[in-house]
Amino acid sequence: MKQPIALLLLALAIILPAHAQLLTPAAPASPPLDRIDAVVNDDVILQSELDDAVHSVQQQYANQPGQLPPMDVLRKQVLDRLVLMKLQVQRAQDQGIHISDADVDQAVAGVAQQNKLTPEQLRTEVERNGNSFAAFREQLAEQITVQRLHQSVVRDSVSVTDGEIDNLLSSAAYKGGEVHLSHIQISTPSGADAAAIQASQAKAEQALAAIKGGMDFNAAAIRYSDASDALDGGDLGWRRMDEIPPAFADTVGSMKPGDVSAALRGPTGFHIIKLIGQRQPSQQMVTEFHARQIMIKPSDLVSQAQAEQKAQELYNRIVNKHVDFATVAKEDSKDDTTANAGGDMGWFQQQAWGTTIAQQLDQLKDGEVSKPFQSEAGWHIVQRLGTRQSDLTNQIARDQARQAIGNRKSDQAYDDYLREMRSNAYINILVPELRDTDSQADVATSP
Repeated sequence: MKQPIALLLLALAIILPAHAQLLTPAAPASPPLDRIDAVVNDDVILQSELDDAVHSVQQQYANQPGQLPPMDVLRKQVLDRLVLMKLQVQRAQDQGIHISDADVDQAVAGVAQQNKLTPEQLRTEVERNGNSFAAFREQLAEQITVQRLHQSVVRDSVSVTDGEIDNLLSSAAYKGGEVHLSHIQISTPSGADAAAIQASQAKAEQALAAIKGGMDFNAAAIRYSDASDALDGGDLGWRRMDEIPPAFADTVGSMKPGDVSAALRGPTGFHIIKLIGQRQPSQQMVTEFHARQIMIKPSDLVSQAQAEQKAQELYNRIVNKHVDFATVAKEDSKDDTTANAGGDMGWFQQQAWGTTIAQQLDQLKDGEVSKPFQSEAGWHIVQRLGTRQSDLTNQIARDQARQAIGNRKSDQAYDDYLREMRSNAYINILVPELRDTDSQADVATSP
C-alpha cells in the first residue's frame, strides 16, 4: 500500500450522504488525561478524538499540505463535523437504528475490495499503521448508522411523480447539458438575526476577495467553506443544469469555464460558485445481451460440491449429448425468475445480472454455452443468444431525471432536518480557541 490508511475509507463501497464524513482511523490509546473539547447533548468530544480526525485530514493532504487552512481554522472545521456526526448518531440511536456485525462485515469487505485487498489484508494494513481495527469497525458502524438515518428521514418525505419528470425533461434547464462545479458555502444559523446574516456575508466576501487575490479556489473552499465537502475542495462534480437550485441556475448559465460567481444569497446562507467545465448531453447507445441460464443452488441438502457436480452433469448433457438447453432449464434450473421460460433472461444490459455473469458473456460468442461457473447465488451455465445496440437515451433520461428530482428533494429535506436538529441541541465548545464567532457551534444551546 502506498496510500495512508486514512485514504482507504474514501473508497467505501456503500453510498453515504454528503453530511456523513470524517471516518477516521483511530489512534493508539488515549493519553492518561484527556481533555473534553466539546459537549454534545449527553455526549462529549475528547481532545484525542479531534487530534485523530485532524491527523486523518493531514494524511489525506500529505502531498498538498498548502491546500489546508491554518491549524486553528482546520481544527474548528473538523470539530464542527465531529459535532454533526455525534448529533446524527445520537438521533439514529433515539430512533432505534442499530447496526449489526454483519452490516459492518459487509462494509469492511467493500473497503477491502475497492483497495484490492482481502479483509484480512485490510486488517493487517490498519494495524500496521498503529491503529485499532476494533475502532476502525466502530467508525464504519457510525457511518452506516448515519446512512440509515438519512434514509429514514427522506423515505416518507420525498416522492417523484411522472408529471415532475415530464416537466423537467421539457425544461430549458435540462436541455442545457451538464456543468462541473465547485462551491464555497457560508451558512447562516437557523433563525439567524440580521447580525448573523451580515457576519456570514462578510465571511463570504472575504473568501471571494482571497480568490480574486490569487488563492486557488479549492484552497479557499477548504479554508472558508462550512459545507460538508469543504475538505474535498468544494468539488460538486458533474451535474445537469436541472440539478442546480433555481436560485443559482441563471448565474451558472451565464458563466464560462473558469468563472467564479459573486457571493450569492441562498436559503441556507451564501454561496460562491466556480464553473470548471461544460458538456452537452449525448445519445445513449448501449449494448444489450440476450441469454439464458441454468442455476443450481447449494442448500442445506445440497453441498457446494454436489451443486458443482450437478451443474457439470447438465453441461455435459447440453454440449455432448445435445439435449435442448431450454428443456434442461425447465427441468433442473433453480432460478425462479427464468426456469419456467426455459432459462430465458430476455434482453438486458451487461451488468444487469451481476459482474460474474457479465464476465462470462464477454467471453462467449452468440450461441455458445459457458462451462459451469460459480457466483454468490450458486453454479450457473449460460448460453449467449445474441447482442444488439439499443438507443436508451429516453429511458436513461427519465431515470436520471427521477433520480435528480429525488436527490434534490432529499438533500433539501435532510439539510432542513440537520438544521432543526442542531438548533435544538445542546452544544458547548469548552475550548475558547475552538469557538467560531460566525458559527452556532461556539455556544451552548438547548431546546
